[in-house]
Amino acid sequence: MTGSAPRPPTRPAPLEVDGATLGYDGRVIAEDLSVRIPDGSFTVIVGPNACGKSTLLRGLARLLRPSAGQVLLDGRDIHAYRTREVARRLGLLPQSSIAPDGITVADLVARGRHPHQSAFRTWSRADEDAVAAALDATGVSALSTWRVDELSGGQRQRVWVALALAQETGILLLDEPTTFLDIAHQYELMELFRRLNHDGRTLVAVLHDLNQASRYATHIVALSDGRVVAQGAPDDVVTADLVHDVFGLPAHVVPDPVSGTPLVVPSGVPGRVFESTRPLSTTE
Repeated sequence: MTGSAPRPPTRPAPLEVDGATLGYDGRVIAEDLSVRIPDGSFTVIVGPNACGKSTLLRGLARLLRPSAGQVLLDGRDIHAYRTREVARRLGLLPQSSIAPDGITVADLVARGRHPHQSAFRTWSRADEDAVAAALDATGVSALSTWRVDELSGGQRQRVWVALALAQETGILLLDEPTTFLDIAHQYELMELFRRLNHDGRTLVAVLHDLNQASRYATHIVALSDGRVVAQGAPDDVVTADLVHDVFGLPAHVVPDPVSGTPLVVPSGVPGRVFESTRPLSTTE
């Protein structure tokens, strides 16, 4: 008797949201969220403004405690871990970061080693190697003695990524990492994230650009009004129907001529554009 070949075992999700409700000061932003972050994936969270993208990421980062449901890290409630334990498992690049005045690049990146320090463990060769590797991976080794406030926006963002890498975590969370960067620096940074993912890290990013998400993500989570409306591979998630239903934008979705990934081409104006009979004039 011939049986079917056994399926390979499914790798457990390092991060998972199970029926979570998240919000601030009793105000619900996202409700009944269930999201599984595939191990080794580059997961991108997309959706219109104020739909709960950054709120979800803050929940994944243990910065928000769900009022219902839970967030699981390696199969265990993330809030059952101590803060230092979480910092050894996942790194976070927040939306905006402020460096102390006058701090050098090397000193800032070295702060990523804090989760590995203790009263019984001082700075070591392993810490030195981790900082050097993070500087090298992000291409800022030559800037190590520069002050952070001397750098361009793109250089500063790379330094913040280096700080997160110095933590040596298997998971990296990125909240709108390309905001305020010009288009060349955006794609430079996205290529860095792709390389980090190929090297084995699990990445979770919030992005506004659907075409960037489609090109670089291996897994997409689409939110609308605080709820998950789709999650899966870019080819399955980024469709004309989803773009219209979630963003209110009539569009064609065609293969990107460079990457073959879904490319959103607007074919009309958003349905929520205001109509007015008044002329757009500053004079009466």
